[in-house]
Amino acid sequence: MGSIAKRPDGTYRPRYRDENGKEHARHFKRKVDAQRWLDEQTAALVTGDYVDPAAGKITFRAWFAQWSDRQVWERGTTLAAQQAAGSVTFADVPMRQIRTSHVQQWVKAMSQPAGGRRTGLAPSTIRTRYNYVHMALRAAVVDRIIKADPSAGVPLPRARKAAAAMTIPDVEEVGRALDVAPTWFRPFIAVCAFAGLRLGEAAGLRVQDVDFLRRTISVRHQLQGETNSSTELVAPKFGSERVVYIPGELVTLLADHVRRTGAQQEDWLVANGRLPLNRNSAGHQWRQIRKAGELDGYTLHDLRHFYASGLIASGCDVVTVQRALGHSSATITLGVYSHLWPTAEDRTRSAAGDLMAAALGATCGLSADRDPALPR
Repeated sequence: MGSIAKRPDGTYRPRYRDENGKEHARHFKRKVDAQRWLDEQTAALVTGDYVDPAAGKITFRAWFAQWSDRQVWERGTTLAAQQAAGSVTFADVPMRQIRTSHVQQWVKAMSQPAGGRRTGLAPSTIRTRYNYVHMALRAAVVDRIIKADPSAGVPLPRARKAAAAMTIPDVEEVGRALDVAPTWFRPFIAVCAFAGLRLGEAAGLRVQDVDFLRRTISVRHQLQGETNSSTELVAPKFGSERVVYIPGELVTLLADHVRRTGAQQEDWLVANGRLPLNRNSAGHQWRQIRKAGELDGYTLHDLRHFYASGLIASGCDVVTVQRALGHSSATITLGVYSHLWPTAEDRTRSAAGDLMAAALGATCGLSADRDPALPR
């Protein structure tokens, strides 16, 4: 499978042919080093772990472009992946030269203030970007571009627990937001707070998506993009197409809005003039409302948390909440909202309280008839 030849200059030249018949060779001053290298390469060929040395010359930037182009992703996922790849500090390093230290330095750079940011990126954002890069490097191992994934096991910043990181407005605060909001924007707030829609889902609603008789909203699309020119109507996130059952009060609010604006079935339910809302325009409106209502710290997405917390407080089980929110699995729902469900301790305390109340209620009549001065 291989051989070693001594050259006239005294060096040793081991050579072998790979599984495609391509010949590879190197030069060593010592025969023992030449033999070790040849043994490593031939062993890799036998075990199936062989990587062509020339394959790793491709840079991370070029490899990521090739790999991501083969993925079947929605537009939003593609944009997130491109943003992750664009943030790496080793984009122009050949794949075979990328070390764990490169990935560690990149993660640290994201954790520190840069580019006008007062603080580093949020741990959740860092993890999302890392995951895309990690997937690309793992794919390079599978395709035998590199022998090992240099991102494996790299520690990431710890994210805050959901209970501490999540901000949920209370009923009074949501009511205040509706009071100070422009009349035309109130339905947008309402479908986020009382139907749990994401920002893009709320922006993508058409009048025909609301069934005023059956009191349902069908989530069929979402608008993605930050500006009018970049906004695109796409399918909801995987597993998010759903029918949301809404209260009569929300139906009335939406019906009044449609009657007042004269919107037709194909029109956007909430529009800024004739243009649909995008992330920037909806965010601008919300910041104005937040300032007027003294609601600093809350985002439009927090209205979705408000909706979820209300369902849980009313006794809805995890599957009901999952379907209402459009999560692809109950695991995601529990991962985000598990701290809002009553714990075993809460249920034990409540059950014992019910027992005690029942027992005391059963004996209160006897206690009233008994003279406390008489012996029992």
